[in-house]
Amino acid sequence: MSMDRPLRQPWWRRRLWLQTGIAVGAAALIITIVAMFLGGPERSIRVAATSVTVARVTQGTFHDFIPLRGKVVPMNTVYLDALEGGRVDRILAQAGDMVREGQPLVELSNTELELDVLDREGRLVESITQLQAYQTQLEQNRVSNQKALAQIDYDVTRLQRSVARRNILVADDAEPVETKDQVQDELDYDLKVRPMQDESNRKQEALRQQQLPHIRSQLGKLQEDLKITHGKLDNLTVRAPVTGRLTALDLKVGENRNRGERFGEVTPETGFKLAAEVDEYYLRHVLDGQIADVGVGDKTWVLKVVRVYPKVTNGTFTIDLAFQDATPAGLLPGQTLQGKLALGADRTATILPAGAFLERTGGDWIFVLAKDGKSALRRTIKIGRRNAEQVEISSGLAVGERAIISDYTGLERIDRIELKQ
Repeated sequence: MSMDRPLRQPWWRRRLWLQTGIAVGAAALIITIVAMFLGGPERSIRVAATSVTVARVTQGTFHDFIPLRGKVVPMNTVYLDALEGGRVDRILAQAGDMVREGQPLVELSNTELELDVLDREGRLVESITQLQAYQTQLEQNRVSNQKALAQIDYDVTRLQRSVARRNILVADDAEPVETKDQVQDELDYDLKVRPMQDESNRKQEALRQQQLPHIRSQLGKLQEDLKITHGKLDNLTVRAPVTGRLTALDLKVGENRNRGERFGEVTPETGFKLAAEVDEYYLRHVLDGQIADVGVGDKTWVLKVVRVYPKVTNGTFTIDLAFQDATPAGLLPGQTLQGKLALGADRTATILPAGAFLERTGGDWIFVLAKDGKSALRRTIKIGRRNAEQVEISSGLAVGERAIISDYTGLERIDRIELKQ
């Protein structure tokens, strides 16, 4: 009887089962790794239905406007600057006073400037005196030349008469020929000299005529410089540049102010305008000439955009608006008015109420509710114009669909929202 018998291995140790188990384990491992790195096909979150705001897409009229909140400012403001620096000696007006153009407002003193002006005046007066003396000398030379030519003409006439008389006397042997010849020689000399004197006079006169405009120009400039130099002292008295209200004056007696430093402003009686801050999103949509309306009391007033400042600061840019007709009575600088600015004409469009979701999505996507209202899926959309109340839907949403328009904070990476009732 044989003692040997075959041994049967357990099923998990058999080759086929072993290979199958390894393959299944490897597949599971791969799936786990892929899931870890790529995530699930859909990321979802559960939120209470009462915590979100839902709105329906409709077909209606899109009102292309933006809310307007502006501050009343003067139409024109003229600033007061120190044209010349100095010590404040007297303050002749106070903020809030009505002032006339040219009225003295502040008196300054500047000893260094006064000494400089005196020195410059002395040098300018000396230069002016020298030019005037040269101009006088040219005129004296002209007169002297004219006198010399006149003297030659006189001598020629006198000698011609004398020669004629002496010819008669010589013919009668009443006078020696030598005497007549002396007079004739003098006459011949003057006749030769006269063309030279006349030519010299003409050349000197031409030169004088060339120099006179330059001299006059130099004198004019020196006189203007002298006037400006005097004006430097006049600038120590600051005067109102226009008639209006002195709305600001930041000065104290005894303090020193540098040249060019601003210390006040005058508001002329030219009315008011509205300065409004607008979100930078609308920078390319706001144009000169667009119409706005604001409420003052129980009446609506129409304004027009007169200037757009393209510089963006803290996410906004500034526009100026002028009242179309009369300016409302009783407006005060700094007063705030509210209204609407029309960007375009009303038109029929697919509309969704504006909501906080726009801040997170920029209008590129939205959560759209399923028909049963129990969930919402992320969907790509495209929006057109928008205002504070409406968003124009260009594509991605159909009329009648519902979407979540409340804040999307924390939902940027979510694909599906389960709404808990």
